[in-house]
Amino acid sequence: MAPLSIVYLDSATIPSHITIPTPSFPHHWTDHPQTNAEQLDERLTGQHIVITNKVVLDAAILEKHPQIKLIAISATGTNNVDLTYCKQQGIRVCNIQGYATRSVPEHVIAMMFALRRNLRGYQQDIEQGEWQRQNQFCFFTHPIQDIEGSQLGIIGSGALGQALADKAQALGMNVVFSDRKGASSLRPGYQDFETVLRESDVISLNCPLNSNTKNLISSTELSMMKSSSVLINTARGGVVDEQALVDALNKKQISGAASDVFIEEPAPLDNPLMLNAHLPNLILTPHVAWGSDSAITKLVQILIDNLNAFVDGEPTNVVI
Repeated sequence: MAPLSIVYLDSATIPSHITIPTPSFPHHWTDHPQTNAEQLDERLTGQHIVITNKVVLDAAILEKHPQIKLIAISATGTNNVDLTYCKQQGIRVCNIQGYATRSVPEHVIAMMFALRRNLRGYQQDIEQGEWQRQNQFCFFTHPIQDIEGSQLGIIGSGALGQALADKAQALGMNVVFSDRKGASSLRPGYQDFETVLRESDVISLNCPLNSNTKNLISSTELSMMKSSSVLINTARGGVVDEQALVDALNKKQISGAASDVFIEEPAPLDNPLMLNAHLPNLILTPHVAWGSDSAITKLVQILIDNLNAFVDGEPTNVVI
């Protein structure tokens, strides 16, 4: 067969110490650490297979390149690709699933412990000399809450949500899954969305970003939560109204929050979360919950397996 042209538009999303396997079919591979909108048209020219993590591929750009046969998303989320157009034009789209079922839940658990025990607040107090001012062998400027015996409400019951539930139950937490917001009837094993918000000590967002989940958590939802509860978002930035979250923290409507994701990435300095990064009860990480070495090694192997399977006529991890 004639070699296929493959372009990786944002390969810098894979750490340099992780080796990407080589596809088993004849190919020409072009690698770009990053690609902006102005570079996209040129870099798609003549390419048959396009690999993207976060570079946006919409109908306006895809219609200029009818030779594209496969879009391989090197992540789980698909909101950066116009799936409707791809389906209409017969462009196959595949993604990567199940690679971070250790990494993301462990990141959530780490954030949960840090927030419930107010580790960041105590670190800041020590840095600012509070221990010396208190003049005691210890001091309690922030409440310390246990994990065991508390309730974790999970919004999103896919592989990541289920893996998180297993780890949380092993820690002695009561785990509940939320049904879809506004659901007319509850699915077996799920609780009402608003009930989960009201009764849980920790809310973890593990759902995709789509038209139903955009701003899923805003001022109304935050006002339902316990004042002692915390919110953790490792899903997508758009699932949470960022300004509403900051307002809830400043008003002490909730006890703390952690976010690994932002509406715009990298987050601009005037992003509401970035402007309030100094808060002792706010933890921010740069979209790395998925990124343990073992998870990324698994990801790149699945990525290349997806390419090989497509060329073999038996595509795997198909989105459309």
